[in-house]
Amino acid sequence: MAKIRRIKIKSKKHAPIPGACPGSIGSYEGALPPKITAYAYDTNHFFSEEITNATELDLHFDTYSLLKHWINIRGLGDLELLEYIGKKFNIHNLVLEDIVNTQQRPKLDEYEGYLFAISRMLYVNADLEIENEQISFILLPQVLISFQENYNNCIEPVVNRLKLGKGNIRISDISYMMYSLMDVVIDNYFSLIYKLGEELETLEELLYRKPDKSLMHQIHSIKRAMIMIRRAAWPERDKINDMIRSDSKLISKGTKTFLRDAYDHCMQVVDMVESYKDITTSLIDMNLSFISNRMNEIMKVLTIISSIFIPLTFIAGIYGMNFAYQDPITHKILNKNMPELYAENGYVYTMIIMLVIAILQIIYFWRKGWLSNN
Repeated sequence: MAKIRRIKIKSKKHAPIPGACPGSIGSYEGALPPKITAYAYDTNHFFSEEITNATELDLHFDTYSLLKHWINIRGLGDLELLEYIGKKFNIHNLVLEDIVNTQQRPKLDEYEGYLFAISRMLYVNADLEIENEQISFILLPQVLISFQENYNNCIEPVVNRLKLGKGNIRISDISYMMYSLMDVVIDNYFSLIYKLGEELETLEELLYRKPDKSLMHQIHSIKRAMIMIRRAAWPERDKINDMIRSDSKLISKGTKTFLRDAYDHCMQVVDMVESYKDITTSLIDMNLSFISNRMNEIMKVLTIISSIFIPLTFIAGIYGMNFAYQDPITHKILNKNMPELYAENGYVYTMIIMLVIAILQIIYFWRKGWLSNN
């Protein structure tokens, strides 16, 4: 029998503090301490190092000042680091606030001298829970800074390409690096949709075998996951469209060519999500139909049984009235008071008549097709 992996949505809520001043930076409960990896590269060179503090980060920029830089920060638990980055690159406080408040929708904001973008990374963790993680990007001349909530390795394929120098990632400008990371985000949408699609096929197979309440709950869970993917993919599509149409010099014409491909991928994701949402709705309707049909079958059986016993109960009720054949006081014979009660073979004749009636009813139901499963 096919088994369900039971992919669930991981619950995660970081509510902002009501009435907080716009642009205020506050870490949420459970924020991880940052792990910083700095990459410096060009066509012929590649360097990477783990950074532990702002001083080492300054030294990294000074050492590889002629190269392109990608600073990947995993974990948002160090507000001093964010404030340092804000002062060093003249980043607006509203941007830093959006980085820390990890419930933002995908978007692109253009500021003087830099671009700020947000994506939603969706993936399945080891506990078969769907993680919905925010990834933020600050694009500067020759520098890209990315911020992740967790320590996951979803962007590891980009790191490997960067190390090996495959494709255009080293020879292109720094905006291509941001595109590459966003492309990984979109690829993860496809991966998640395929996993949920396989689970839907399993659920459909199990529904045909035996409808069950637990299957209905799982179908609803998948539908919620599809809605979550749609809520991430639609704004991601709009953000990429804004990047394509942007007049910012930080995004090169070559990168915009690849962004058009990413835009098409987003449209494919949205189309697949809509298709699978329709499938989940169909499975829910099919499950309800199976339950209704099963109930109808049960009611048909009970109705047939009741129909057989109704005339038999009527006969038994007639002869169960027990009106006296003889008056116990006057001893007068009451000819119209059920004389059959004293018939020698009355019981046998009555049972035979009742059996014949039941058989005739069964034959009638069978000829009408009421006893078949179709």
